[in-house]
Amino acid sequence: MDAAAPTTRISLDDALARVAALLDHDPALALARAEAIAAQLPGLPAAELLACRALRRVGRASDAARRLSSLARSRAVVPAIWWELAQAAGETGDRAAAIEALERLTRQQPEVADGWFLLARHLRDAGRADAAWRADLSGVHAASHDPELLDAALAMNEGRLDDAAQAVAARSEEDPVALRLRGEIAWRQGDMATALDRVARAVALAPGFDLAREFLIRLLLQANRPAEALDHAETLGRSPIANPGYALLKASVLVRLGEQEAAGEIYERLLAQAPDQPQVWQNLGHVLKTTGQQARAIGAYREAVSRQPTLGEAWWSLANLKTVRLDAADIAAMREALAALEASSDDRREDVFHLHFALGKAHEDIGDDAAAFRHYDAGNRLRRTMIVHDAQGFSADAAAAAATFTAPFLANAGEGGCPAADPIFIVGMPRAGSTLIEQILSSHSRVEGTMELPELMMIAARLQSRVDEGEFPDFAAMAASLTLADRRRLGEEYLDRTRIYRKSDKPRFVDKMPNNWQHVGLIRLILPNAGIVDARRHPLGCCFSAWKQHFARGQTFSYDLAEVGRYYRDYVTLMADFDAAAPGAVHRVIYERMVADTEGEVARLLAALDLPFEAACLSFWQNDRAVRTASSEQVRRPIFAGGVDHWRRFEPWLGPLVEALGPVLPAYPDAP
Repeated sequence: MDAAAPTTRISLDDALARVAALLDHDPALALARAEAIAAQLPGLPAAELLACRALRRVGRASDAARRLSSLARSRAVVPAIWWELAQAAGETGDRAAAIEALERLTRQQPEVADGWFLLARHLRDAGRADAAWRADLSGVHAASHDPELLDAALAMNEGRLDDAAQAVAARSEEDPVALRLRGEIAWRQGDMATALDRVARAVALAPGFDLAREFLIRLLLQANRPAEALDHAETLGRSPIANPGYALLKASVLVRLGEQEAAGEIYERLLAQAPDQPQVWQNLGHVLKTTGQQARAIGAYREAVSRQPTLGEAWWSLANLKTVRLDAADIAAMREALAALEASSDDRREDVFHLHFALGKAHEDIGDDAAAFRHYDAGNRLRRTMIVHDAQGFSADAAAAAATFTAPFLANAGEGGCPAADPIFIVGMPRAGSTLIEQILSSHSRVEGTMELPELMMIAARLQSRVDEGEFPDFAAMAASLTLADRRRLGEEYLDRTRIYRKSDKPRFVDKMPNNWQHVGLIRLILPNAGIVDARRHPLGCCFSAWKQHFARGQTFSYDLAEVGRYYRDYVTLMADFDAAAPGAVHRVIYERMVADTEGEVARLLAALDLPFEAACLSFWQNDRAVRTASSEQVRRPIFAGGVDHWRRFEPWLGPLVEALGPVLPAYPDAP
């Protein structure tokens, strides 16, 4: 008998395995065979469990739940029974029984993520939102010990993205943690659409998966979908796990939406709770600067550097107020901070270049131009190593745009596009007076100032991608393929996407993204009645001012004197070509003329935009609207003529810029 027992046992195990293999493709046969084994061996738990699993799969969930409840009373320590009972109870609508079963299961096997996630869904359906959220979080914690997911995450962080993707390729589409990981892998591979889809699905499957929702918010901001990001930030703020980082994330979304005051309230609340947060003081300073509260902004930046003297961005933000002069004590503190950073083994390049820019401004203010230039040069050289800018490729793209939107092309295109006249685009170089023009226009009763909006550039990039992916041989062919319906749809898309930034019922609004000069032909094609204003300033004054200004993002051309000169030359060339192709489509404002004859230039500007003259436009500095650019403080004062020739102090060092500008320089204000 002892010799026969193992053979019998092997036969039984084999029979049970054969039944289990039938469950997915022939559950009726699986049920019959499981019942047969149970009849031969009454009380065998494995056979009874298989029969219950088969019953559920043939649509007899109620019978399965009844038998599983009985089985659970005698075999309460078997996790598989509780899992199957939860499934059956859920299918019959007995939510309470499903929750009870899953609570028993997760107590026995807290390391199994699926149990927690299913429990969360039932709790949420039962209206127990807080408990559901915590169950989702427990599921995420359990998944953090999954060897397969850990291996994939390690490969991703080491840059082995193909290996990481392969490691989780077979994971279920219902696995929220794997989906979130697959989304990040796609993002790192440059596939934003797939990343957004996967992470959004992870959040839908497990709404309490806070880390996935946080990542989704950041993805949405990168995709320029701030309204959706705000909805998720509001939800994240209700997490039962307190995290001040979620409030900071919401504040950054509000800033993107132009809701500066609301963001400031969050920063002030966080600082009231824990004042020793230099980064939050810095963020508060940014908001206060934007809303015109200069004295308070200075105080906030001072608080930031007093708590972290090496916080380079706070020093630069203080210097960048333009109206603030850093004194000898500040210079000494910055030099000490710079020495500490350069002696550190940590990668603190962001702080280093910000400090160089701030020291450049401080030395410029005290008249030490040689020292100022040295620091500006050091900051620019370091920043240039951290960004990608293909000057030659950009020049080719600008030339291609000019060659596309010619007079014959525009004449052949005829009427079309979205007829709305709402937008007024201010284009040109940064530091050319565009913020001044925006402030003048937004002082008009019919015009709302917004900010530098990325929407048109995103539309243009999407169209260019059709060329890059081989759908068209070049940009001209792609532009020629746009039908009247396409053009109207693109114009309406721009208006729809920018509507969230409009806070009033004024009929017109300003889009001050200067880089849109690259797309004036596209504007003409999709928004033929939009206003276009070209803000232009003396090449040396404009380019030098851009070079010594560190921009928070974009403007990658501005960190090398030769490259900024080449960019200016590309800009002037394309605008001259467009003037010839569409005479009168662009109204040009020469900065020096605006300074010399403000009233006359303002009158001509308003007339060009079909706006009646309003005296308030001459008192633009009294406009208390939020201004986010580097000129925010300057436009809150009457026009100051002293900055027009400021570049002459640095003329001895501007040789590379002069050479890059070439014939553009002597021809100013005309094009060569």
